[in-house]
Amino acid sequence: MFLIYLRRELRRRRKAALVVALGLALGIALVITVTSVSAGMTRAQGKVLQSLYGLGTDMTVTKAQSASSSGGGGPRFDFDARGDDSGAEQSSDNVRVQGFQSLKSSVVAQVAAQPGVADAVGGLGLQVVKISGRFTRGTAQSGTGADGGQSAPGARPKVQGGGADFGVDNYSVQGVDVAHLDLGPLTTSKITSGKTFTSAQGNAKAAVLDSAYAKQKKLTVGKTLTVSGTKFSVIGIATADSGSSAANVYIPLQRAQTLGDAKDKVTTIYVRAADSQRIDSVKKTIQKNISGTTVTTSSDLASTVSGSLSTASGLATDVGTWLSIAVLIAAFLVAALLTSSAVGRRVREFGTLKALGWRSGRVVRQVMGEAFVNGIAGGVLGIALGLAGAYTVTAISPTLEASLGSGQGGGAGGPGGGGGPGRQAAAKAVDIALTAPVSATTIAVAVLLAVAGGLIAGSFGGWRASRLRPADALRRVE
Repeated sequence: MFLIYLRRELRRRRKAALVVALGLALGIALVITVTSVSAGMTRAQGKVLQSLYGLGTDMTVTKAQSASSSGGGGPRFDFDARGDDSGAEQSSDNVRVQGFQSLKSSVVAQVAAQPGVADAVGGLGLQVVKISGRFTRGTAQSGTGADGGQSAPGARPKVQGGGADFGVDNYSVQGVDVAHLDLGPLTTSKITSGKTFTSAQGNAKAAVLDSAYAKQKKLTVGKTLTVSGTKFSVIGIATADSGSSAANVYIPLQRAQTLGDAKDKVTTIYVRAADSQRIDSVKKTIQKNISGTTVTTSSDLASTVSGSLSTASGLATDVGTWLSIAVLIAAFLVAALLTSSAVGRRVREFGTLKALGWRSGRVVRQVMGEAFVNGIAGGVLGIALGLAGAYTVTAISPTLEASLGSGQGGGAGGPGGGGGPGRQAAAKAVDIALTAPVSATTIAVAVLLAVAGGLIAGSFGGWRASRLRPADALRRVE
């Protein structure tokens, strides 16, 4: 009887039911679209942060550069200023530890031993400034004046020609632990030519170059790169999976320590947590047990992402969220008012049913049943509209620009600050294609919202229906 009456009443009031369902559908569709776009923003942000950390890296451990350890004065370069008649090219390299104060290599083992840490690998960042060029000796001209005549007795000879022509090459070098290539900065890139390091190349004079730097310097596999007098054989070319590469040149960690005069030193420790849900607790443990270090997670750097990605993310999170809430509240209120209004127009009907023996509880159940079906219909329609909106965003794939840490100071304490490898990577803008993935959780939330909307509307209508009396129906009988 309940279902028969329910079906008949829904058929009789198709327009009213459709209005209620559409109101709920629009609110639910907006929630799905905003949630999926926010998830896409998070995924895009993760791609930008991944260019700093490397696949599988959950956090980094560094030590901020102090004033006493920063060294006095700038880099020094030595040249033979006298030159020679042949004008031979001269060059001088300055190699410095990049960005952070170095840590002892033994700290890597200490970090790896902390509770919740699955693995830890050290890396050494270097900055190389190479100045190369030649001096040209000038020629002294004497015996002629400005008018072509003889110069005055005792006049100094004039030097014509000569000078210096020098260029500057500034690039970053990253020392990689070749025994743990599955963790660290090189994991952000894919070998597209040649090969990567092997565990036996701990002190080899071998280098892997970033593809952009290799193209700029016209270097290919098999050629030689000279760093501070040491010749490295290029064994591979790596292309960053997303964003910018962590360094221009990758060499074995031990060889990098020799170049940077930093024996048994590292600047960054890359850490993988045993449980991705416990990253914050692992961070606190490392900071507590290893004093003087700064632990940086991806969430710490998320706020430093700038560009159109940051703007769009803020709109999706703030404006989109509040707009979704406002539309949902409005949809629920409209559904409740329409249901209550429909009950008011059915006074004679419900009064007559009560006079025939229907109890208030049965009338309330009937009204709530109708509202519940309207809510489910609105949920189905809203999910369809929300999926269409998310698919449209993914199909269009608007391109967002992002950069990381460009406005941070030297005390950021993580890969994105202090001129470290993350700072180097953040110097370039990254173009990210936006997608709007819809998860099963989002669909489940939409279903719950649909049920909630139906129950809220049914509660208002049922409350009003429960207050009706048979006498109300008789008063409206003409």
